[in-house]
Amino acid sequence: MWKCWSSMPSTCAAVPGRKTDLKDAEWIADLLQHGLLRPSFVPPIWQREVRELTRYRMSLTEERTRLINRLQKTLEEANMKLASVASDIMGRSARDMLTALLAGEVDPAVLAELARGRMRAKRELLTQALQGQLKPHHGFLIGEQLADIDTLDEAIERLSTEIAERLRPYEHQIQRLSTIPGMKRRLAEIILAEIGADMSRFPDVRHLASWAGMCPGNNESGGKRLSGKTRRGSLWLRSALVEAAHAAIHCKDSYLAAQYQRLVVRRGGKKATIAVGHTLLVVIYHILSEDEDYEELGGNYFDEWDRQAVQKRLVRRLEKLGYEVKLEPTSPAV
Repeated sequence: MWKCWSSMPSTCAAVPGRKTDLKDAEWIADLLQHGLLRPSFVPPIWQREVRELTRYRMSLTEERTRLINRLQKTLEEANMKLASVASDIMGRSARDMLTALLAGEVDPAVLAELARGRMRAKRELLTQALQGQLKPHHGFLIGEQLADIDTLDEAIERLSTEIAERLRPYEHQIQRLSTIPGMKRRLAEIILAEIGADMSRFPDVRHLASWAGMCPGNNESGGKRLSGKTRRGSLWLRSALVEAAHAAIHCKDSYLAAQYQRLVVRRGGKKATIAVGHTLLVVIYHILSEDEDYEELGGNYFDEWDRQAVQKRLVRRLEKLGYEVKLEPTSPAV
């Protein structure tokens, strides 16, 4: 597999009458004969095999999520608002209630008593939420949906075991990646399957970000910069990075959460999340290439990075509110 860079077609287009698919093919073949084309990234066999396993596991996980949504819809049709009280209708408490419901128990108070742990404090709300009209076809659908979810859980577990076995030689890299906030083992396995463990195939981290489609696009015409929309890269890698970014921005007192809060105000939630995903990819590149754990910079990194600018901004805001501000440090600046 070979890749022809975008600069080649523009050279052909500069000559009148040569911009056709046939002429482009001839031009690419001529460049190939002279060794002027860079080879495309072709993963090794082990990585391609693990990719198939991780991608299939992601497909099964998405199907499981769809089944849970269908189960919730069936409960809503029976006028049971279990999801309004239980954040996870597949948790132990909710699952016990659904099992008892299928066994013929219809008393909401009895079902609410099956709550465990912190859910027991919500027994009164559960009693109200479980007051519905469960018809026979509702019970049949719920039973079928729970059986399908259990089947998917077993398949996902088997796939996870097989993936862990195949990635056993790279357990050290997985443990390194797991030190990143928001990075679970499952996501680390997906990322390792998509980009591999050898970062020497990428000249630098910018090439990796461009290949993954996690950096702003370069769309310029007539000296005017147009849309900076990210290019199309690996959807599987992008999905894993975005999921890790969503988890990382909820980690308190972390650099990634501070970066998100800094960008979300002027860029919006989606663009800020993609930016955090790009940062995660940069961190992953350095962890794999330098064989080091993640080093947390702290949630106040940006404030400490430009302390004077932060002081000026806050003083200016207070002065606009009508206050006279005088700064006196209480401790030596770090």
